[in-house]
Amino acid sequence: MYLTKTPGIVKPLSSDLIWDIKTREKELFLSFDDGPEPEVTPEILEVLQSYKAKASFFCIGKNVENHPDIYQRIVDEGHSVGNHTFNHEKGWDTTLMTYLRSVAQCSQYVKSNLFRPPYGRIRRNQAAALRRKYHLIMWDVLSADFDAEVNPQKCLDNVVKNARSGSIIVFHDSLKCKENVLYALPRVLQIFGSEGYKFSAITEDRLPKL
Repeated sequence: MYLTKTPGIVKPLSSDLIWDIKTREKELFLSFDDGPEPEVTPEILEVLQSYKAKASFFCIGKNVENHPDIYQRIVDEGHSVGNHTFNHEKGWDTTLMTYLRSVAQCSQYVKSNLFRPPYGRIRRNQAAALRRKYHLIMWDVLSADFDAEVNPQKCLDNVVKNARSGSIIVFHDSLKCKENVLYALPRVLQIFGSEGYKFSAITEDRLPKL
């Protein structure tokens, strides 16, 4: 069970988590989880480059270890990166120490103070420990590109119908999401770009101080 739009009531109840970005401009914040993946991430980077869009990539440490060249390309092309644990642990099913070790292991490869919990599931004690060092980045809009029952057009509709200025939008640069994300992404960029929106990376200067 998941929601494609984070309800407004949830955000004040989890004020230590970042759900969207304050902005006075027409601006969206695309993000990609679970890469880098050699059969998907480079294609996403090409699409972003063609629209002069910046985004944020929340990387799994073991994938960066295996594909350092793609990770470096993400950085070199001006996108921001974030820690997504080393092995994609689900916080609700993981002890505090195991979770923190995975984050620390990922930090050896992903140099960032941005963190997104895999599956969006994190225990309160895990969040409390991590927010001393990391901005905990959630989302306002979930594309649901990971859902086998969501077709590419529905993935696109999830974003177009729910995104507003300041929204953090989640896609995935993983194999199972490839068809959905590569269909929806250029169309999102075209639709919102034609309405005057720009696409920015999540960076520390846009966030409250730790």
